[in-house]
Amino acid sequence: MTKRVNNNLKIRNIGFISTRFKGTDGVSLEAEKWASVIKRMGYECYYFCGLSDRPPERTMLVPEAFFGHPKIKNIQDQCFKVYRRSSELTGKIHSMRRLLKHAIYNFVKKFHIDLIIAENCLAIPMNVPLGLALTEFIAETGMPTIAHHHDFFWERPRFFVNAIADLINMAFPPGLHSIQHVVINTQADRELSYRTGISPTVIPNVLDFKKPSPGINHYNSDLRKAFGLKEDDIFILQPTRVVARKGIEHTIEVISRLKDPKVKLVISHSTTDEGDAYAKRIEDYAEHLGVQLIIKPEIIGDKRGRLKEGEKIYTLWDVYPHADLVAYPSTYEGFGNAFIEAIYFKKPILVNLYSAYIRDIKPLGFKAIEMEGYVTDEVIEQIRCLLKDSKTCYQHAQTNFEVASRFFSYEVLARKLKNILMDFEGIVEAIELQKGPR
Repeated sequence: MTKRVNNNLKIRNIGFISTRFKGTDGVSLEAEKWASVIKRMGYECYYFCGLSDRPPERTMLVPEAFFGHPKIKNIQDQCFKVYRRSSELTGKIHSMRRLLKHAIYNFVKKFHIDLIIAENCLAIPMNVPLGLALTEFIAETGMPTIAHHHDFFWERPRFFVNAIADLINMAFPPGLHSIQHVVINTQADRELSYRTGISPTVIPNVLDFKKPSPGINHYNSDLRKAFGLKEDDIFILQPTRVVARKGIEHTIEVISRLKDPKVKLVISHSTTDEGDAYAKRIEDYAEHLGVQLIIKPEIIGDKRGRLKEGEKIYTLWDVYPHADLVAYPSTYEGFGNAFIEAIYFKKPILVNLYSAYIRDIKPLGFKAIEMEGYVTDEVIEQIRCLLKDSKTCYQHAQTNFEVASRFFSYEVLARKLKNILMDFEGIVEAIELQKGPR
């Protein structure tokens, strides 16, 4: 797709708002894909967040918008795992809400924002004051808003016990007339409708399948060596964070049962906001089963570069071409970026039957090794056969690529976004006509 410049657009400047737009987390990656497609449609994109790797001249950086900011973390720690909050905590929340709302007003004014895209900050209460601030801003201004929801608080047990039910009901998500809600799977569509009466649009996560996937090149040719792997080792990649719902213990069990010392497991990401207890658990489990577990997140970044010691930093796109099998045994996913990425790189895939996969991905006809909650002898035999049979691997990869190109491409995203944005164009035009000449 080429960029289209349309001088008749009533909406010109679009502001993305989230806790962060930086790194390789799912929200940051999907926001960048949306921005890429939106820019090709003729709109300009700007960013409001607490952490950013977006163009500085198009970004308003407000440290308190980041969920890891000390003041926000202090508030969050007092909001959950308890049922009552103090008046002091309520005061802290609203003081921070006012600060962030004022910053959002400044952002909209500075960049002449016509429409907001809220990336997950109105879905999951990672930063309660930010969600409240944005909700109040939308209520006060009627700003056209697309609320792009990746996961909700009711999908995360750590948010079940809380002292802020009133605030969660207000802002996560808010039911305001100027918001068009977008979810990434049909289960989220049903749950949101059932719980709130909101009717969202379903837009799955996507990739640019018209752009050839990167391969092994002069920069990443030494990647196996960087991970301590030999050229003839069998490289199983699990491209996920080290958190419990990613099911890393299943991949460890698979490797143990393959009984081949050449099979090695690489985890691409580290722990983030969910602690390190699970990381310790899988390290102990891997040691107990005699599986070589390699976790070196310091050499995998969102951009190529070098550490202070001189060691190379690779991107995830450098890692995928080297993998012999991609393992994705998650027990829960909002959609499944790693599944689509493995298809993009034409790799065989082991996948657990998580709900979004069952409802939205499996019926489309993908070829994958499937496990249903636990590893079986049949799963192990399928992996053995597939690793030995390059012809079948190739056929499956081609089929998967063709299916994904039809259902999870940038072109699909462009069509769905165009419908939403054109609806907002009509609303803005009607409002302007009522106001008279601008």
